Amino acid sequence: MTGIGKIRRSQVIGTYGPGAIIDFRSPEGAPISAVSGGLELWEEAKLDHRQRIHEVRLQASLNVDFFHQPPVGKYKTAARDAKGYAIEEDRELPAVRFPEWCFCPSCDRLKHIRDWVSDPAKPDRWCPVCSGQKGKPKRQFVVPVRLVAACEAGHLDEFPWDRWVGHVEGCKRRDLKLVGEAAGLAGLVVKCDGCGAEKSLAKAYGPHALERIGHSCTGRRPWLPLAHREACGHAAAVIQRGASNAWFPIVESAIDIPPFSDEFTQFIRQEQYWKAFKALGDPAHIRGVIEDNELMEEWHGPPMTLREMEAQIRRIFDRDQQGPETDLRAEEYARLVAPPTQGVTDRNFKIEVEAIPDGLAGFVGHLVRVERLREVRVLTGFTRLTALGQEKQAREPASLSASKKKNWLPAVEVFGEGIFVTLDLVRLREWEQRPPVCARIAALNAQLEQAAKARGGTPVAPWPLTARRVLIHTLCHAVIDRLSLDCGYSSSSVRERLYSGPEGSDMAGFLIYTSAPGADGTLGGLSREGRAERFGATLRKAIDDTRWCSSDPLCSDGLAALFDSGNHAACHACCFLPETACEHFNQYLDRALVTGTPEEQSQPGETPLSLAFFPSGY
Repeated sequence: MTGIGKIRRSQVIGTYGPGAIIDFRSPEGAPISAVSGGLELWEEAKLDHRQRIHEVRLQASLNVDFFHQPPVGKYKTAARDAKGYAIEEDRELPAVRFPEWCFCPSCDRLKHIRDWVSDPAKPDRWCPVCSGQKGKPKRQFVVPVRLVAACEAGHLDEFPWDRWVGHVEGCKRRDLKLVGEAAGLAGLVVKCDGCGAEKSLAKAYGPHALERIGHSCTGRRPWLPLAHREACGHAAAVIQRGASNAWFPIVESAIDIPPFSDEFTQFIRQEQYWKAFKALGDPAHIRGVIEDNELMEEWHGPPMTLREMEAQIRRIFDRDQQGPETDLRAEEYARLVAPPTQGVTDRNFKIEVEAIPDGLAGFVGHLVRVERLREVRVLTGFTRLTALGQEKQAREPASLSASKKKNWLPAVEVFGEGIFVTLDLVRLREWEQRPPVCARIAALNAQLEQAAKARGGTPVAPWPLTARRVLIHTLCHAVIDRLSLDCGYSSSSVRERLYSGPEGSDMAGFLIYTSAPGADGTLGGLSREGRAERFGATLRKAIDDTRWCSSDPLCSDGLAALFDSGNHAACHACCFLPETACEHFNQYLDRALVTGTPEEQSQPGETPLSLAFFPSGY
């Protein structure tokens, strides 16, 4: 299919990546449903090596050589025009039509896509019976069916229409119709004009609905046409093609930090150079590779000697050998709390340390304005039906490609700004040891464990929860809510990045940032709010916002604790953010750890048994 619609690059990673179902309208207005193609189809789309991106630490963690942005732009074909010039064509993100069953909204006929009428090389399909009739449109376009079959292994297939209707034995015509006889799914009836068999879709969503008619998962993967089926032992379930559980992306990300974000690192990580360094058995031979590839002449950045270049490459080489066990966030945290290096400029990373605002000493450890950052977001796989970790049985994420040995993954890079805040470690460690805090977290962990056992699985990371993580997460949400009112960015365009180590560690903070594709990034409004004279008032207001909720007393009494979210005093009226902003899908939140229960707030002062990190009257 050609030219069926447009999506943003960033949507490919978090919304419409390989395996996701996308709904479009053709230029003529025909509804079209397609599944985004896998990485082999990307390669057929003439990928441009100039659209590759690098992030040294993330590449080492994911064991790939580079990342590639979704293909855009034009490429030259082998064909020539009348003047002898190469004809250019658009690079397009590949997609495969799915589902392939469509129905006519006028006559209710239900057929495979091959049985409808179309123009050559166009994606539109229309009904020949209803098109052009009096009172009907010139072309009555057919509509993709709503129901598809999927399984927890990520497979995707057509709903078994023929098997569902249950044809009478010997039926030869098998002319199906999808008739709406009443409102709702129960009012949709599948009928066969040939044998008269019919069956409502009322129980299509029921547990084991497909098993009852003898249908099991076929192992189909339409986003991988070259390897579209594999053996599968999971049960197939019926979902709507546009349902939120049809595709859960698994995204890894990293903030580009010095010394890995500098211009020289980006230069040396180019494939034609880095392959030679990776092939080295001994780092002592780095100088020989430099001379063989004439890197001193190719490098046009700040001047450096041969010895300095060798030392730089050795540093990058050593970091690459550390492997996936390296804690990326610990590295980022260490760089964010470190003072800026004088005289060193980095085009992708710039921070300014702010003084602790008046009245916040003893509660806040560091306040840093991040004036420039680069984030790389990588799509590593996806799941269906349930998010990774919430399944009843352990499973592997669905693959983006037929080959599991790809040396690259799809990614986008975004540029932006933010505010980095840490908590005072002395006070935090004392607060973590308080008996009410320990009891509160133990209850949340018990809730998560009980819910996981009910699903037949085990609790997902981060588990067991720590008081530190819940406190940092809740405080971060409160600050985002308050900032969205003051700096002009909506909460859906701001993101959190949590830095929470185990009890006793030195990592306890959060980064609030906003970003946008393109080297220009954002406008600086968020980092300006990180100035000491502005952020002090913002944080105090955010803390006050957590003291009450319009859903109290239900919220403060733990209505959220009845579910398996890992929340206690938290709900949509107080702590929840848009899912684009939260790393944990609005889980692991509790206002009481920030400012205490309503009973504590009615008693000014602080006691050793207080649940609040910020005492009443603060």
